[in-house]
Amino acid sequence: MKIKFITCVLLLINLNISAQEIKTDKNTNNGGWVSVGARSTVSLFDSDGVGLGTGGQFRIQMSNRVNTDWFADYISINVNDKVRSDYYHIGWSVLYYPIEQLHYPKTIQPYIIAGHCFDYNKKTAINDPSITKDRWGSAVQAGLGTHFNITDRFDISLTCQYMIHLTKELEANTDGNTVEIVQQKNTSLDGHLLTTISLNYKLFKLWNN
Repeated sequence: MKIKFITCVLLLINLNISAQEIKTDKNTNNGGWVSVGARSTVSLFDSDGVGLGTGGQFRIQMSNRVNTDWFADYISINVNDKVRSDYYHIGWSVLYYPIEQLHYPKTIQPYIIAGHCFDYNKKTAINDPSITKDRWGSAVQAGLGTHFNITDRFDISLTCQYMIHLTKELEANTDGNTVEIVQQKNTSLDGHLLTTISLNYKLFKLWNN
């Protein structure tokens, strides 16, 4: 997994070096740009513990102030060395830039982010894979982030969001060597804090001004 991520980073850097520079002025509309990227996510304050994940994304920028982010993530959490909890997120977010930046690139470009995703969770006993349970659901997330624009096409983005699950959660009950995985009877609105770092590269424009 780490080798694939590093390979992707090197590819993006190589593309960035060989790409033609984007020329902009105060009348430029940056809507239409399509970006692709790779991301790594840390999950904190989850009832399962701390998790680490990886994924990918693409962006379609709508205007100078509004961007969209379409992503897929996989996160794995080791629960007390007895249960493995795997999360899959497939969703979208809207990025709003409170400070309009017409001249590209700006080194730091902060944004507000909010969105929705489909959420899949599977819990499995590590010593007995036959003890397992899964569930489908959805979630909403919101937070803050910033782009660090290395060049006019390549950026490193850091985002911190809180995700709330809109579903009945799975619980892993452990008593000695006994493991029981059950689903809650009611929706609990449990959530976790997601901190994501991503590397993104602008490929082309879908439309011009």
